[in-house]
Amino acid sequence: MAKIEPLLSPDAFVGLEGLTHLCTGGEAPWLKVCGEVYDRFARLKSAGKEGRAEIYDCGERCREKVGALWNAPPARIGFMPSSAEGMSWLARGLDWRSGDNVVTTSLEFPSVAYAWRNLRAAGVETRLIPHHNYEVSEQELLDAVDERTRVLAVSQVSFYGGQCLDIERLADGLKKKRQSKKAQPVLLAVDATHASGVVNVPASSTDLCVSSSYKWMLATHGVAPCYLSERAEESIRETSFGWHNLDVWPTQGAERHADVDVVPMPAKLEPGNPAMVVIMMLDRALDVLLEIGIERIEAHARDLSELLTAALQKAGRVVITPNRREARSGNTVYLSEDANGEEERLAAAGVLVWGDYGRVRVSGHLYNGSDDVDRFISILTEQER
Repeated sequence: MAKIEPLLSPDAFVGLEGLTHLCTGGEAPWLKVCGEVYDRFARLKSAGKEGRAEIYDCGERCREKVGALWNAPPARIGFMPSSAEGMSWLARGLDWRSGDNVVTTSLEFPSVAYAWRNLRAAGVETRLIPHHNYEVSEQELLDAVDERTRVLAVSQVSFYGGQCLDIERLADGLKKKRQSKKAQPVLLAVDATHASGVVNVPASSTDLCVSSSYKWMLATHGVAPCYLSERAEESIRETSFGWHNLDVWPTQGAERHADVDVVPMPAKLEPGNPAMVVIMMLDRALDVLLEIGIERIEAHARDLSELLTAALQKAGRVVITPNRREARSGNTVYLSEDANGEEERLAAAGVLVWGDYGRVRVSGHLYNGSDDVDRFISILTEQER
């Protein structure tokens, strides 16, 4: 394979001098331009009502940019505080009945697998579809869906093995089931935290799609964009209320009435003030991602994943990330009995990866190139001697 150059210089980030940063799947490095964003936020925060209006204008621009990244209508995207809250919002809001079920995988991130745990007392089953050598079958997920399934909940990209699920296939499969059996609609809920910013996210094919911002989207903690379909909006009752998602101003003025309407999307998902400083940082990070283009970033990440897989296998490591290009993501993962120890030894040599749960996750993003892969493999093999 020809040499792979970074799509964005590592110099655009804080603190990468002398480091090989391959752990965006855990925590992305900090864009230098986000320091400028904070300074701007501070000035606007001190500027009273006019400053606040400009902060909120920036929030609307950020919403539009998330829509551009996900190819989804901005008016259907709200800002949650975390991806976990997005899944929990769905779990709280559906009209569940005893005998209903949720389909997910046995290799899921906790906030997806356990968002439904309180529903057990109401007779709702969570079906954990097993993986096969750390790979999940889309067909087996669809086969587990029956006439009592209410939600199919998955991560687009696995936090553990790096597999990128075919979300379009899942969406099409659910549609065919509805048409053939005339069953109740099954909502497709997707956590895109390990996908958004590095591979295409087909949010419009889902009913709920939520992503943290501190990994591949290059922002930080506190905001998770969340897409909600019209069908999901009609099916879910709101469970959190505040001044921002209720029709109180100017309708009611200062005195409260016996009842009040809930406003439509996108404010429906935002009962109070979102973390506007984080939204402003996400807005600036999205400028970087959109200028390069998600198609280029996706191809770049998969090129790096293929290079990493070949090098790791040559070094005798067992790679659990799928070989199929379309199932690759920014995460390439190999098994290790001493994952934490390897992470620590590599970090001491200036190479940052993420090791836990019996595997080491190596993440290649737009600021990485083949030189990073070569240095990682060189130090890894040297430390084994």
